[in-house]
Amino acid sequence: MGLKILCSGHLVRHPVGGHTWHHLQYLVGLQRLGHEVYFFEHFGWPNSCYDPKRGAMTSEPTYGISYVEEILKCHGLQGRWCYLSEDGKAYGMSREQLSRICEECDFYFNLSNINWIPELEHCRRRVLVDTDPVFSQIGSFGMGGPFSRYHRLFTYGENVHHPSCDMPTGGASWLPTRQPIVLDLWEPRPASEHAPVTTVMNWSAYGDAEFQGRVYGQKDRQFEPFFSFPRLMEWPMVLAVNAPRDVADRLRAGGWGLVDPTEVSRSPWTYQQFITGSIGEFSVAKHAYVVTRSGWFSDRSASYLASGRPVVVEDTGFSRNIPCGKGLMAFKTPAEAKRAVEEILTDSTAQGVAARALAEEYFDATKVLTELLERSA
Repeated sequence: MGLKILCSGHLVRHPVGGHTWHHLQYLVGLQRLGHEVYFFEHFGWPNSCYDPKRGAMTSEPTYGISYVEEILKCHGLQGRWCYLSEDGKAYGMSREQLSRICEECDFYFNLSNINWIPELEHCRRRVLVDTDPVFSQIGSFGMGGPFSRYHRLFTYGENVHHPSCDMPTGGASWLPTRQPIVLDLWEPRPASEHAPVTTVMNWSAYGDAEFQGRVYGQKDRQFEPFFSFPRLMEWPMVLAVNAPRDVADRLRAGGWGLVDPTEVSRSPWTYQQFITGSIGEFSVAKHAYVVTRSGWFSDRSASYLASGRPVVVEDTGFSRNIPCGKGLMAFKTPAEAKRAVEEILTDSTAQGVAARALAEEYFDATKVLTELLERSA
């Protein structure tokens, strides 16, 4: 008999394609395992809703509500969600219905540490899934309150507590996990022969953070050696990035093609089309992930792998946990990055087959979520 599972995240507040895939594959994956799955979200703070049409933050959730209704309906989750807005209104289910689900559910999963309401105290097992290691542990991201609220703590920092890793822990004990991928939602198709190498990135999501005398930075700190990388590779390379104007000018001068990330991420489908229109991915990682050897691996890169697109990404220590060399390349230096991109371009078909095989072995939602539930008990 299936379990009753409540998940929370920020789909209404952050209705963009890549982020949607991150949350959606938990909901769909758990449902595919035979469980009764619900989603809820609380507004959290004033003007917390991003409206892509207006390019503005607002307290009005209309865009996000419509977006979530459509997405969840596509996957048989209509009527199984609730959004509690800034004006006290409940969308989807009523707050009373949500309260009953909290009392009855077997597990509550807080995805990305971004929600808390008093009713959650009644959930039998409360589990936090930290997707932004280092920043969550030092208190610069998230609002799920003290870690002691949860019976289990998981993190995408898969090397946590390992001698090779010095990511902060917030005084708590963490278990490793990674992004689940619902594989049949990512059908691998042959890449176009002259397709670009791409990625979707946030130049500096929320700036540097300092903790106990140490600075933990974003991707902007890691990108400096790669401003002219496309000219070195002599291959089209494209970034969907929200870079400041001066940075964008430098990127274009270095040969990067730039596209509007709001258009790429307008929906899960436009995001997926951008990935499948690529021959592979190249990206740096957040400075904090790299310098702590956290072992973090991107849900975005996992989607490239599932699409049969080889991935070249900066090593955060994930090479300890996921085999590299075919389909997935980890680099530490620009020279290593160049060799890796050359390899995926030399035989992109075989590299794509290897990429999909890695997704099937290491990110399959059936495996990842079954283990998550077993270790959450």
